[in-house]
Amino acid sequence: MTTRTDHTADRPISLTAPSGIDRAAHHRLDEAWLAAAWSHPSTRCFVVSGGQVLIDEAPDGRTELVMTPSFEAPLTEAHRYFLGIDEDGVSYFALQKDSLPGRMDDSARPAGLREAGLLLSPREAGLMVHAVALENWQRLHRFCSRCGERTVIAAAGHIRRCPACGAEHYPRTDPAVIMSVIDDKDRILLGRQVHWPEGRFSTLAGFVEPGEAIEESVRREVHEEVGIAVGEVEYVASQPWPFPSSLMLGFVAHATSSEINVDGDEIHEARWFSRDELRAAFESGEVLPPYGISIAARLIERWYGEELPTRSAF
Repeated sequence: MTTRTDHTADRPISLTAPSGIDRAAHHRLDEAWLAAAWSHPSTRCFVVSGGQVLIDEAPDGRTELVMTPSFEAPLTEAHRYFLGIDEDGVSYFALQKDSLPGRMDDSARPAGLREAGLLLSPREAGLMVHAVALENWQRLHRFCSRCGERTVIAAAGHIRRCPACGAEHYPRTDPAVIMSVIDDKDRILLGRQVHWPEGRFSTLAGFVEPGEAIEESVRREVHEEVGIAVGEVEYVASQPWPFPSSLMLGFVAHATSSEINVDGDEIHEARWFSRDELRAAFESGEVLPPYGISIAARLIERWYGEELPTRSAF
């Protein structure tokens, strides 16, 4: 899809930039290697709890993920997740705890991925999104879906095994489509979900159903939510979204109808905007832009032709 400027189309999507971390999945079942990596003096680790980590401001103004050598880490055995190795051979682990550790200097603070993802380097954001996704899955899938027995952690946090029936369970990722809907007048369709505050508009989105192609999921979701028919569907990019376990698949959907009929269950309000209308709505405060970490913001920017106004994270 063409845009009015080049830089918005090339602007990276948060949480997707190359992190320089090799996940080294072949080491996850090698307990001897994992033990050696954990005890190595160069190894770094951080705590994840309830989707949050500790971040801190570096002397040069950068925001950093608070990491420590493994020998300074809080004690934990089962909930230790191997995240990968960097190009210098440094191994990284995440520790799942019931709460974040305190900091004697009081300068560090807890942050969730929506905030930290915009502040951290691609490497640290990549480590965090991996850790948060594993923690979410681990907390929600403690029992075997086949026999109901409590499962145990294996493969450095990437498998749960059932000691009763032998079943193996793997981290869940739910595919979801998210789309900027464009009509033949080059307007964009934005909607407001029923539980969102007044003025918050974004792109439409929904989960892919079993046995459904993603292009058909785009057409179905748009028609169900706002009554608009969609023809051509163009893939743009994807974004991991561990809230708790989604992979957002971004598209441009070309509308073949324009009469809006919201479902009232998920979407409370939907409107077509020209670029001038959306700019005026941003300036007046009538419309609040999506949060900058989301792929929704990048999809809108590709059509809008410039960066969206910034807003605080939540």
